[in-house]
Amino acid sequence: MNIDGIKIARIVRKSTANELDDSYAVCWIQNCVSGIEINRTYYQNVSNSVFFLKPSDQWNIIKCDATTAAGYVLHIPKGILNHPTFKNLHITEIRLLNTTEIPKINLSPGIEMRVKAILEMLDELLSTNLKHREEAIFSLLNTFFVYCDGKCNIKSVITDTNAKSALVYKFKKCVDRHVHEHHEVGHYAKVLNVSSKYLNECVKEVLGVTAKHLLDEQLVMRARHSLKFTDKTIKEVCYDLGFSSPDYFSYFFKKHMGTTPSQLRQS
Repeated sequence: MNIDGIKIARIVRKSTANELDDSYAVCWIQNCVSGIEINRTYYQNVSNSVFFLKPSDQWNIIKCDATTAAGYVLHIPKGILNHPTFKNLHITEIRLLNTTEIPKINLSPGIEMRVKAILEMLDELLSTNLKHREEAIFSLLNTFFVYCDGKCNIKSVITDTNAKSALVYKFKKCVDRHVHEHHEVGHYAKVLNVSSKYLNECVKEVLGVTAKHLLDEQLVMRARHSLKFTDKTIKEVCYDLGFSSPDYFSYFFKKHMGTTPSQLRQS
């Protein structure tokens, strides 16, 4: 498969608009951006987020100033997403094609620098002729999508219609926003107007894990990042993530990580 159609560019100009009308645009906005206009709707507070934009979308990123780069725009031709590397992700089904919303992902804490590193490596590889360059580029794209989706092991066959995958997409968005407040599947089921049983069935079918597993995974990831990369006390991390007590937080963390919060900090 020809990868020459894949393009990547830093967001450096005061205004960056879509220029390739036959490619998907994946915009990672790091900071120093006042907003992004998509199909005549203006979105603010978009730092550390990723937008998946269809070829038909009209968009323009407005920077606060022109002194520093504010992220990347990655252009991906339609055919690239049919590559076998992405067969289990179904980015086209879940993120790009079958949603009436503008697919925006708020990156979880700690993911920003990893995403930046991936895109920088893509930028470098696309400008070279190294041996095995194509395989490396597809591998980096796959890793990027996995980080964006959190748990991107979506099954290749989704039954019934895309209603289940749409529900799971909404569930994941709710979890991203509110997992530090609500840890119970029942809360999200109520918000989405479905039963806990049905929500769990949909998550299991689409992602291959339970809804509770997805919630716990988000909590563990955020807890680990705070413990490793901030100066917050264990008690502060505990309450920031909505746990009732440090003892229960320690029990939860050891159950999923095999080590206590204090042991992780000492490692």
